Amino acid sequence: MPFPKIAEVRELSDEEIANEIAKVKRELFDLRILKATGRIEKTHLFKHNRHRLAQLLTIEKERELAKNAEASTTVSTVENTQ
Repeated sequence: MPFPKIAEVRELSDEEIANEIAKVKRELFDLRILKATGRIEKTHLFKHNRHRLAQLLTIEKERELAKNAEASTTVSTVENTQ
């Protein structure tokens, strides 16, 4: 199973990203439970889910920084015109 592409994540809306983050965190939790009980069969899913979570959190942070930069640019433009 190949890793998901970052381009696929960039196409998601902010709400979809938040939902995916919650879903992946839950999957990682469930995997840890399976590992602790010795019933895990697909250990590679840890790596896949951590990779997916990193992608989602990266895009979420990029969008947050872009919004903050846009807001600060707007504020500085308003201050310069006064």
